[in-house]
Amino acid sequence: MPPHTLLLAGRLGRPPVVDDAVTLDDELFGLGAVAHPAAVPLARDAVGTETGGDGDPSRRRRRWRRVLGPAATGLALALVVAALVLPNLLADLRPTAFARIPVEALVGVVLLLVLPPRLRRLLAVLAGALLGLVLIVKLFDMGFYWFLDRPFDPYLDLSLARPGIEFLDSSFGRLGAVAAAIGLVALALGLVAGMAWAVLRVTRLVVRHDRPALGVVAALAVAWVACAFAGVETGPGLPVADRNSAVVAYQSVRQVAYDVRDGRQFQEQARVDRFRNTPPDQLLTALRGKDVVLAFVESYGRSAIEDPALSPGVDAVLDAGTQRLTAAGFASRSAFLTSPTTGSGSWLAHTTLLSGLWVNTQERYRTLVQSDRFTLNRAFGKAGTRPIGVMPGVTRAWPEGEFFGFDKIYGAQDLGYRGPHFAWAPMPDQYTLAALQRLELGRPGHPATMVETPLVSSHIPWTPLPSMVDWDTIGDGRHFAAQARAGEKPAVVWRDPAKVRRQYAKSIEYTLTALTRWLERYGDEDTVLVFLGDHQAAPIVVGNHASRDVPVTIVAKDPAVLDRIASWGWQDGLNPTPSAPVWRMDTFRDRFLTAFGSTPTSTPTP
Repeated sequence: MPPHTLLLAGRLGRPPVVDDAVTLDDELFGLGAVAHPAAVPLARDAVGTETGGDGDPSRRRRRWRRVLGPAATGLALALVVAALVLPNLLADLRPTAFARIPVEALVGVVLLLVLPPRLRRLLAVLAGALLGLVLIVKLFDMGFYWFLDRPFDPYLDLSLARPGIEFLDSSFGRLGAVAAAIGLVALALGLVAGMAWAVLRVTRLVVRHDRPALGVVAALAVAWVACAFAGVETGPGLPVADRNSAVVAYQSVRQVAYDVRDGRQFQEQARVDRFRNTPPDQLLTALRGKDVVLAFVESYGRSAIEDPALSPGVDAVLDAGTQRLTAAGFASRSAFLTSPTTGSGSWLAHTTLLSGLWVNTQERYRTLVQSDRFTLNRAFGKAGTRPIGVMPGVTRAWPEGEFFGFDKIYGAQDLGYRGPHFAWAPMPDQYTLAALQRLELGRPGHPATMVETPLVSSHIPWTPLPSMVDWDTIGDGRHFAAQARAGEKPAVVWRDPAKVRRQYAKSIEYTLTALTRWLERYGDEDTVLVFLGDHQAAPIVVGNHASRDVPVTIVAKDPAVLDRIASWGWQDGLNPTPSAPVWRMDTFRDRFLTAFGSTPTSTPTP
């Protein structure tokens, strides 16, 4: 230890500091220690500093350090404690959440005090960086629970970065998307570096005051144990004996391990298929010669027809649609399917329904689209019905489309639309359905066709919204520009949650109106429409405890079609009641294939 440090320690009347992380300047200015006045001249002599009175710059710097040092240490301590006790749910984010005792701090102080100086500093930096990562996970958890009603998955959800930026770009503009991306990266790096600094600074404070620190830790440890046994809380779900950060870190590591293991297991499941080897003449025999349109209605969940704040307008559209279609000679049956996702992740629901497998993670999706799974689209193609995809939301190369087995895919650029985007939605759903009719189903002598189309006007952020126009005046969509300009911008609507819910309900009403009016106008004896929601809307609309059920409906004019599903127990009409049957979405493919004349192989084929 340098001689001047020994002299200073003797002058202050305490044992020399043995942690070489604490320098002379740290003792005097940098770490919140206030030097004894008598020590200042000695220190000044030791470092060879000449004083020139109160105006001396070096004296002013020392004064500022005496003020800023304790303030910085106090800030570091507050940051560490706040990061440890911060909940990972927005609903729990209230002042009482911070009046808790984090067990990680108690264990950390003891561990740091028993380690040698160099190892102590290394552990402090690593622990701080880890705490910064845990803090990032907590913040993402808040957003994911608010938007998707599930926690953040560190392994799988990083792949959502690109779609997220694209959504921000389409909804709030390129500048807003770029600023958000840069801000998130800067925030993440700042949190990791800042927490490493904070833990290191608190460690130095604890080391200098080791005996008082141990006393405080012992007292808090007793209080922690007592509160844990008594179940004391500062609010619902906020125990005083807190261990949230350790739980979040453990669950994140466990989730990554589960994701890796689940991906391998799912790959084995995807190889087993009861219908892969069914001969063509034994597939979908009851739908030969039919045009089957499978339409996914974005964010059309059970809450849209049952939540009193959302359902009046949606129910009215469905009831009116039932009446109009009945008058046109159509009949319908409806029920519910349980989606593997909520709030977002439409592609997971689409793939679940078409593959007959539960695709609830991005890892499962990636695994599946790299396999040769026998999708519902492929079944139609094998049976002689031409499968096509009408994909208004596909605005760039989509290599995964090959997996589904389409004969042709119409992306947004292939549909001839020249009008404006409606936030994320590249075109109104009415235009998409009109383009389907013009390009495929309305062509004289066209072959029997199976169409999959996701309708996207009800995609978040639900503003601005299109409205129905005369089918004969749709043209290339340019006249929709006035509707896009008249609608409110997402940045305005999203300031008010009540307005967001109203806009969501209006978007569902619009899409369902477009779909039923299209069928009424263009459907015939050989048209079969299957439409369903892909998932519930975000929790800002439906709350954090809504089911994952979505309505599903089959409509046909040929009575033989609905006779095939009489045993399903589905309800008449487009609007299922709460007592309607509920199936998991992954069961639909096999039930549909079986009902419409497909013979499974005698044993599952690996």
